[in-house]
Amino acid sequence: MKDKFIDTNLWVYLYSSDSKALKVRELFHDIFPEIIISSQVLGELYNVIIKKNIKPAKDARVIVSDIAKYHTVVSIASRDVLKAVHLSEKYSFSYWDSLIIASAINNNCNILYSEDMQHRQKIENVLTIVNPFK
Repeated sequence: MKDKFIDTNLWVYLYSSDSKALKVRELFHDIFPEIIISSQVLGELYNVIIKKNIKPAKDARVIVSDIAKYHTVVSIASRDVLKAVHLSEKYSFSYWDSLIIASAINNNCNILYSEDMQHRQKIENVLTIVNPFK
């Protein structure tokens, strides 16, 4: 069942030489067939890889292409934007974090892996934030 959503920063670690990369690789290995990614996260990943010089642009293009090939990529819809506005107001998340959360909820995910939000926080009684480094 595809019900695990991964925030951008964890995708970045996957392709970097950061000390957190090994932990993220273990996580991805364990949940690989269950991963959903949004077009927003895919775009953010490409941008960060290029801006932080993690990989050259041609390699970043291959990375996002491979992710799109092997994982379910969901597009951002107007319902995601409206849900994000609601979540931002209710939980005081940034709009962009709220959009990731909304995409996860609207695509029936039960876990959002992120290090940027409160570990084990339950959102709308359906989505749990999990920080894999805790």
